[in-house]
Amino acid sequence: MSLQWTLIAGFLYLEIGIVLLLVLPVASPRRWNSLFKSKFLQGLQRQAGVYFMILLAVLVLFLLDAIREMRKYSNTESEEHGHAHLDREMQGSMRLFRAQRNFYISGFALFLSLVIRRLVILISAQATLQAQSEASMRQAQSATTAAKSLLAQRGEIEQNDSNEAHDKEITSLKNKITELEDDLKLEKKDKSALKQQADNLAKEYDRLAEEHSKLQKKVTIGGVGDKKEE
Repeated sequence: MSLQWTLIAGFLYLEIGIVLLLVLPVASPRRWNSLFKSKFLQGLQRQAGVYFMILLAVLVLFLLDAIREMRKYSNTESEEHGHAHLDREMQGSMRLFRAQRNFYISGFALFLSLVIRRLVILISAQATLQAQSEASMRQAQSATTAAKSLLAQRGEIEQNDSNEAHDKEITSLKNKITELEDDLKLEKKDKSALKQQADNLAKEYDRLAEEHSKLQKKVTIGGVGDKKEE
């Protein structure tokens, strides 16, 4: 195997190992994403598109060269007759086998390059979605906690409002009771004053009645004396 095909075969084996690492549950998508976003890979990512296109172009060139070799040696074998020399036939078969081998090596290397790129994109997207889902869950939990605290505070406020209204009602009733007691005291004072005034009027009436009786007696006695003198 020539040097270039040895390098392509080594690159193919490297790609197979990378695909196995990405597919098998070796690390979580978050760890892979943190590795992809490391400083070293971030430095390479700026020119990763150019490198990837160059790599694809090289693999496509080797693939086309392998296809050309396959067609070349396939046509050679078909043109040869059965009485050709055995060594020449063996050399043609060996070259065809090498061309087919190179075709499979370059084809799989090209295919796995595309697979690795797609896997990296999907793992990064999965890590981003996991981070977003965890952030959404934390936001939902914090919103639920806030809603529960707001409901508890609202219940406390309503309880305090009801207690305040009850206290105000009790205070109002106490004030009314105090006013009624004051009115009752005033009524009692007015009643005692009226009673005292009535007693005084009765006493005055009795006194006047007694004086009237005395005056009437005097008048009666004076009239009898005048008649005797006549």
